[in-house]
Amino acid sequence: MGRTNYAPGWRWSKDVKPIVGTEWCEVHHLGYTIGGRLHTEMADGSMIEIGPGDAFEIPPIHDAWVVGAEPWVSIDWSGRRFYGKSAEALAAPVLSTVLFTDIVGSTVLAGQLGDHQWLNRLAEYHALVRSTLERYRGREIQTTGDGVLATFDAPARAVNCALDLARATPELGFQQRAGLHTGEIEFHGDDVRGVNVHVAARVAAAAGPGEVFVSATTNALLIGSGVHTESRGRHALKGIDEPVELFVVG
Repeated sequence: MGRTNYAPGWRWSKDVKPIVGTEWCEVHHLGYTIGGRLHTEMADGSMIEIGPGDAFEIPPIHDAWVVGAEPWVSIDWSGRRFYGKSAEALAAPVLSTVLFTDIVGSTVLAGQLGDHQWLNRLAEYHALVRSTLERYRGREIQTTGDGVLATFDAPARAVNCALDLARATPELGFQQRAGLHTGEIEFHGDDVRGVNVHVAARVAAAAGPGEVFVSATTNALLIGSGVHTESRGRHALKGIDEPVELFVVG
């Protein structure tokens, strides 16, 4: 149950839509109006205006806005738990392309360079990763010691980001491997979870120095993107029941 207080000028499509990312309010509301007036409009064009003393039921798929100079105050006992929250905030599954990168031979390289030089080199790599992620609109989730975990909302951008990093890292004195997989994941705060995150990590582990591997799922989504791939056969991935076909990006 929640008590709402919407100021004059408030409108769902202006003030809430950018947060939740849906075209309409998808919450089913049941409640009672204490004061003020609210105008609601359904996707089919039907309208309801709610005033003081009105009990109301507003079905999903609607817009709403405050009418007049008085705040709309109500008690709402349906939908408040999910209202005004994004899919990420609710830990609802979202479809993403997950990228893992890893510096090849990092333990040996760290021993050769010494701690100070290695940490400087690693900082340069992470700076390169962040600038490249920004260019391709990727989201850094976390660094993994000598690599990074990131997510993208488009597989082609994710693959091109991984390719740019593969081309640039030899200038830092090492090579990276990268793997990508597309599937539903869950955001928990600043972290991501789900079996598809683990699949992406296993795909990356199968790649060789300088290579970018993608799963069959991601490969299918690259059709028409101009990205060229070649099958590397089926691989047994740790924690995955059946062998998975992997593709190397040209």
